[in-house]
Amino acid sequence: MSKKELLSKIGLRLDGRRAHELRRIRCKLGVFTEPDGSAYMEQGLTKVLAAVYGPHQVRGSKSKAHHDNCLINCQFSMAVFSTTDRKKRPRGDRKSTELSMHLQQALESVIKTELYPWSQIDVYVEVLHADGGIYPTCVNAATLALIDAGIPIKEYVCACTASLANNDVPMVDISHQEEVMGGPTLTIAALPMSGKIVLMEMSQRFHLDHLDKVMNKALQGCKDIRQILDAAVRLHVRDIGSATGWALTSYNE
Repeated sequence: MSKKELLSKIGLRLDGRRAHELRRIRCKLGVFTEPDGSAYMEQGLTKVLAAVYGPHQVRGSKSKAHHDNCLINCQFSMAVFSTTDRKKRPRGDRKSTELSMHLQQALESVIKTELYPWSQIDVYVEVLHADGGIYPTCVNAATLALIDAGIPIKEYVCACTASLANNDVPMVDISHQEEVMGGPTLTIAALPMSGKIVLMEMSQRFHLDHLDKVMNKALQGCKDIRQILDAAVRLHVRDIGSATGWALTSYNE
């Protein structure tokens, strides 16, 4: 397999997956007792913690409060040990601010903010290990944390990446190695049940001949992730009412 060939002759990727297969996803709700809601998410080797506080009174200037909806405050950060190159670790820089804004955009599309006027909801995500698909893993973990906090949402918001292998084969859920060796990566945050895209970002431009099939692959990835998150939520609701305690859900796609 050459440097640019991300699929072998038998259709396997560098990590052994097929083009349509997600990385292994493991998730757990209610990992902390202090926040109102929390979740832990592994998507491949990318690991994220999410915590939700609120709704509560708006902190700081009261001019930030909205009379007809809730203020959503999102903060993204990466742990010191999350990457081997600490110089590339976003914390308070332009990249982390951008990811915080994109996370806020995704969550505002599903939270029923009109139910909490003059209030604020804080969402914090911390990347423990980065191996590609950082933003999608943060969105998916934050969705679970919101559900754990009992925040009313319209539906799940899920995110996924997609790219092209060997110049013409679309593949889903891109790892860091594939990001480095491959071409442009498309990131989508969507509402899988309604099919609405709330955020789309490209690392580089796609040719128009390939954009539709890459987009459809990412949307299908969002739908598959939605099923995994829903199964985790159902398992969590079942287990918190039993004597078994918390349960760690593991899925292989």
